[in-house]
Amino acid sequence: MVRRMSICLLLAVAVLTACSASGGKPQYEVIYTMDAPPPTAGTGSAEETPQPPDGEKKSYTIGMVPKAMENPYFNVANDGAQEAAADLGVKVLFRGPQTADSDQQAKAIESLLASGVDLLAVSANDPERLAPVLRQAKEKGVKVITWDSDTFPESRAFFVNMVDPETLGRHLMDTMAAHIPDHGEFAVLTGSLSAASLNEFIQWIRTQQEQFYPNMKLVEVAPTDDLPQKAYEAASRLLKDHPRLAGIIGNSAIATPAAAQAIKEAGQAGVVKVVGLSTPVLIGSYLKDGSAQMATLWSPKRLGYLTVALAKQYLDGELPYNGEAVNNVGHIRVNGDKVIMGEPLDFTKQNAGQYDF
Repeated sequence: MVRRMSICLLLAVAVLTACSASGGKPQYEVIYTMDAPPPTAGTGSAEETPQPPDGEKKSYTIGMVPKAMENPYFNVANDGAQEAAADLGVKVLFRGPQTADSDQQAKAIESLLASGVDLLAVSANDPERLAPVLRQAKEKGVKVITWDSDTFPESRAFFVNMVDPETLGRHLMDTMAAHIPDHGEFAVLTGSLSAASLNEFIQWIRTQQEQFYPNMKLVEVAPTDDLPQKAYEAASRLLKDHPRLAGIIGNSAIATPAAAQAIKEAGQAGVVKVVGLSTPVLIGSYLKDGSAQMATLWSPKRLGYLTVALAKQYLDGELPYNGEAVNNVGHIRVNGDKVIMGEPLDFTKQNAGQYDF
């Protein structure tokens, strides 16, 4: 496989050591960049939707379903969704399970269908569990897209992804490698084992480790179901079960601060390194005191805005296309039936305080 150049991310103050250092560090190409690409309308594979007659303005209701209402990440995404709703003249009903429970998520979707939504935008906890209810939605003439976490392609028209999974997964592994010894053991603390997007990140973490850090060892992938207490307990157990553990990659916004808290309370801050996905607000205090070394994410508010903008555009009969400029978001990439919002951002103790999400 062709080596790919490691990602030097958007913030100059957050330059990753592995990106700039020579001396054997891996290099791999950044697949997606937010420089404006040439527009290529019509590249998506979703079915076409008829345009309303000229002069006719339709008021749409969009049902937006998060993985978990209690997750602060999705609260911020809802802020962006409601802002887009106000800008675009649509109504957004933001409903989901309190925790990342697939059965309860299916019930939330059923509730939205009963409310008469025109489109469902779903961040899927479990693609297999949601397939029947999403099929039911399509049979009723309700459009279906996914955002944040995908389902089966046949269950939706297109997927609004935050970042390219390969780029992010490889970058998380590079970040871990920059902070632990060349022969170090590390673990991954993830959300639900059935979450398609998280599993794809893990796949690329493994690939990057096997290709460029063969002497490092991934000792365990521990699920947390995006529950803070379960994540904390899993991190505490990892420290006990793997006494030579050098680091933990948090694969969800909940997992990374929970790992940092467990390591801090165990007196291992700075000894066992923590990197991974999280918002700067959630991880900021741990970055400051050295319990976590670096966090990576995107703007969930921007993702919420983009999802509603593309949902409304799809209801108007237009598919997203490669290079499209979306107001308040920027240029997007489209690869088949998947939309890429942009590139990830790194947060450190130096820059985390500049953000409010």
